[in-house]
Amino acid sequence: MAMGDQEPGDTGQGRTPLLTDPPFYLPEFEQSYRYIIDEYEVAPREIAFFLPCAVRKPYSTSPSHQLIRMIISQVLEPSQYHIVVFGTCGIVPSELEEMYPYAHYRYMLGKCTDATIRADFLRIETERVAGYLEKTRDVYTFRIGYCLGLFREALIQGSKKAGVPIDLLLPSRDRINKIIEEEDCTFQEGSLSMDVYLGEFCDELIRFRNIHLTAGAA
Repeated sequence: MAMGDQEPGDTGQGRTPLLTDPPFYLPEFEQSYRYIIDEYEVAPREIAFFLPCAVRKPYSTSPSHQLIRMIISQVLEPSQYHIVVFGTCGIVPSELEEMYPYAHYRYMLGKCTDATIRADFLRIETERVAGYLEKTRDVYTFRIGYCLGLFREALIQGSKKAGVPIDLLLPSRDRINKIIEEEDCTFQEGSLSMDVYLGEFCDELIRFRNIHLTAGAA
């Protein structure tokens, strides 16, 4: 099995050391990625949401993910969508977020100033995103990304490489440019949990639902 001594879903809490090196280099993440691509069966849904990984693990417990998930749940029914997490972790269906090694690492790419490491991340993550998009080409009807920075670039490049479109990519470039020009943020493009981004995300998701989905939602 690609997962070594642990079954998929085994968190290994209390006996697995915290991984702190850039995770995209580590064999544990390549093995887990191969398991998802080669063995894991992704259930069909109308929409896939691609959200960036978070420092807090599991990802769904992070404040930003809780805000984003709350908005999604207010607009769509659970049966309509699937959340996929991507970034320094590679790419993983959210229901596997406690599987080793996804709940067992701590790394922030935003604090990395090494150009080589950042370029390596973009190259590796582009390949992993493309692989997942190819695997799920016929699993989802639509794909929505909510991301910034290098994560956003990896999603864009992965989409192009796979030939599988991202149907809605947020925040919009205009909204990002406004934040860069007007806000004093720790990171140049700010945070996805900023009200200005979340408000646009909610508005655009409602618009997307009303245009593309036949079934009513919450």
